[in-house]
Amino acid sequence: MRTVSEPDQPEQPPNERPTADSGSQRRTRAETAENRRPRQSAPVDNDSLGPAQRVAPTWTEPLAAELSKPFGGGLGRHAQIGRQWFWTPLRVILLLAVLLLASGWLLKAPCTQTYETGQGHQSVDWRQHRQYTALCYTDLIPRYEKGDLASDDAFPYKTSWVENRGTPQQQVRYMEYPVLTGLFQWVNAKFTDGWTSLAQYGLLPTSASSVVYFDISAFWLACAWLVTVWALTRLCRFRIWDAALAAISPLVFVHAFTNFDALATALATTGLLAWARRRVGLAGVLLGLGAATKLYPLLLLGPVLVLSLRAGRIREGLRCLIAALGSWLVVNLPIMVLFPRGWWEFFRLNNTRPADPDSLYNALMHYTGWAGFDGPLSHGEVPAVLNAVSFALLLTGCALIAWLGLSAPVRPRLAQLCFLVVAVFLLTNKVWSPQYSLWLVPLAVLAVPRWRLLISWMLVDAAVWAPRMYYFLGTSNKGLPEGWFLGAVLVRDAMVVVICALIVGEILRPGKDKVRRTLTADPHGGFLDGTRDRFVLPAPSLPDRLRIGRASSPVPSRPPRTS
Repeated sequence: MRTVSEPDQPEQPPNERPTADSGSQRRTRAETAENRRPRQSAPVDNDSLGPAQRVAPTWTEPLAAELSKPFGGGLGRHAQIGRQWFWTPLRVILLLAVLLLASGWLLKAPCTQTYETGQGHQSVDWRQHRQYTALCYTDLIPRYEKGDLASDDAFPYKTSWVENRGTPQQQVRYMEYPVLTGLFQWVNAKFTDGWTSLAQYGLLPTSASSVVYFDISAFWLACAWLVTVWALTRLCRFRIWDAALAAISPLVFVHAFTNFDALATALATTGLLAWARRRVGLAGVLLGLGAATKLYPLLLLGPVLVLSLRAGRIREGLRCLIAALGSWLVVNLPIMVLFPRGWWEFFRLNNTRPADPDSLYNALMHYTGWAGFDGPLSHGEVPAVLNAVSFALLLTGCALIAWLGLSAPVRPRLAQLCFLVVAVFLLTNKVWSPQYSLWLVPLAVLAVPRWRLLISWMLVDAAVWAPRMYYFLGTSNKGLPEGWFLGAVLVRDAMVVVICALIVGEILRPGKDKVRRTLTADPHGGFLDGTRDRFVLPAPSLPDRLRIGRASSPVPSRPPRTS
């Protein structure tokens, strides 16, 4: 049975760090200093944490310390923490998120400009490739103009349209998104119809229907990202300011309104929050609903099951899995039965897609001249070998992560394994659409809250958008060649690999993990936090520099369970 040591003390400012004093002496001095403080009548916020339990980023993060200098510097040694009645950390972080989301909407605004057509109707002005030159492309506008949303009697998965009519590539198409995302688009289309109807009577401002649809969808997507940030502040309880990394993320600025992925991040993050609060059934329901918007929240169930097995709480892990599958079926089964052809479109399209421009496979083909696993393919032909290789690599990566979770000297944190699984999925998958990087933002904040590293990665990832747009513009229109774009893709992938390597290193040497320096071993672990290991695989022989003592892991906040 593995043993654990006494908990590390909370983070302190550099000039306040103890040297060789014992933990009891530090606590005695802290209690004495607290007793000497004059009583304050200012109201406290509703956060139950005391000052000693909070981690101040200006004490622990060099980047935060530098950014705070124009505003008076970092937190002082005599500062009163938790006494602000209105500008609490939650409200400040949400305000930052609102400002960034508003900036993200302005980034897309050039693509909502309109002009009058010959028939007197307004149309989105994407002439002269504005969507690429202005870096404002969004999937929301062309999605509305497809036949399954704009017409009055359309219903997703039932209504179809013909693509590339009159060409050899002609094909019948249906809604290509998972069910909840498709229904979200349909509801927003109905709101758009209502808006335009009222606008005809002068009750509301008017614009092209696709612009109204974009604005309505963007509002709900912004709300979804605010829910993501709120859930992060609850998950980052001891390190609440880490959630600001998601609130000010450059990836959110660029991609919050590129597609519908904010819906999935909201459901996935609230699912992790429910698990952290020991609401196992609710966690499964939220993750299942997230999988009905984008499939990636389903990947998070793997780490839940692995860590539940290690902690001897497999029953809770299976309850979460069953609840997730149940909620996914409740949403999907009616569409699956009523409109099977439309429901299958999402899977058919992903099966027939070749290597995406952003994928490692495409970069390998470009730089080596390799024809790919399947060679030249005709339109609609399934890249069977590529699909098999991608799936095999994903399974191998997940198996290695599961082995790491079951054999690490100290049980990994849930967020660490979740980030690794999603990162492996993106790196090995044949499709990495640029907005998929939003999936990693909340998980990165929870798994490895190192501000300079995460800000650097997010800046690099967001910067990929510019060469991507100018690559799609084409060299004939003064765009960029493919090599420039793929070079940026490889730099982004390298940054994600570096973060994965750092997480693995902190799993093997948990004393380096900043989150474990708080008063709990895994603040997101729910039932797993504070339990002893029950099932552990033998670890391989490691180099001396990677070996750790069993007592080097900070302890859980509660005594280990014995039953």
